[in-house]
Amino acid sequence: MESSGNRLGDYLRARRELVKPEDVGLPSGGRRRVPGLRREELAMLAGISSDYYLRLEQGRDLHPSAQVLNAIGRALRLDADATAYLHQLAGPVSRRRTPSRPARVPATILQLIASWTTTPAYVQNAFTDILAVNRLAQALSPNYSPGVNLLRAAFLDPSDRRLRRDWEQATEEGVATLRGLVGPDVDNPRLIELVGELSVRSEWFRQLWARHDVQPKRGRLSLLDHPQVGPLELYGEKLSIAGSDNLMLVVFQAEPGSRSAESLALLASLAATEDASEDASGDIAGAVVTGDSTEGSTGDMNEEVDGPTPRDRWQDPVDER
Repeated sequence: MESSGNRLGDYLRARRELVKPEDVGLPSGGRRRVPGLRREELAMLAGISSDYYLRLEQGRDLHPSAQVLNAIGRALRLDADATAYLHQLAGPVSRRRTPSRPARVPATILQLIASWTTTPAYVQNAFTDILAVNRLAQALSPNYSPGVNLLRAAFLDPSDRRLRRDWEQATEEGVATLRGLVGPDVDNPRLIELVGELSVRSEWFRQLWARHDVQPKRGRLSLLDHPQVGPLELYGEKLSIAGSDNLMLVVFQAEPGSRSAESLALLASLAATEDASEDASGDIAGAVVTGDSTEGSTGDMNEEVDGPTPRDRWQDPVDER
């Protein structure tokens, strides 16, 4: 984790190290003690003094003007989202309260996703903890289950890497989206716990987090290789749930008439057949699953779930790293 006391400086340093001199028209020859641009080079490109930029990076000046921030953003070749994040870091930090109880998924959302027997859907919080999921989403991946942290699964569960043909891109976007969602609130206890574990256990995550990439939540095309129905190309749309504490509804769909649509329909049929033969409690195929009957529990990110899980339906065993 970066220092919570100098968020702006941490970000500037990380992004400066990613810009090559030749990318901005500067000579790249000579010995360089650090990767990327030197401080004085960035200051020159932004049209500010080297001393002033040094104060910004060291956290001795915490209130640069919008004009200065925009100039630095252009010098760092930041896009609009990253520049907006830069402005956030330079503004006052609003202390978010950690919820005293698990986030509640609205009953109407639970009813909605339960009714989608041919559309995979789940609800997650800002830290990618799964709170509620329908049966087809569970059939799509055993990691779409309440209590699972999707980012943790992506980096630490070998079966998730085997599932995702675009695993590298998916993890890059996942880390950038997490940073965008939490904003400058990098000392949030939930974030510290998650980032701390992944930084220790995954070199790839450590590299991505150090880049300080930022991406807003948005849909993406997922390229999957499902062990039962084969290749799938599914577009996932992320929708904010109004009135909730940063909860998102994620819905997958295939292009109508495509091979992926046929495969998804086959998976829905297989899931319904398995539910009909295995469920003796009266639940119907397509029913919603939550942390409990009414709420999605964020749970402990390190907690292991006792008893059989949807992962048991996959015949490919999971290698423990």
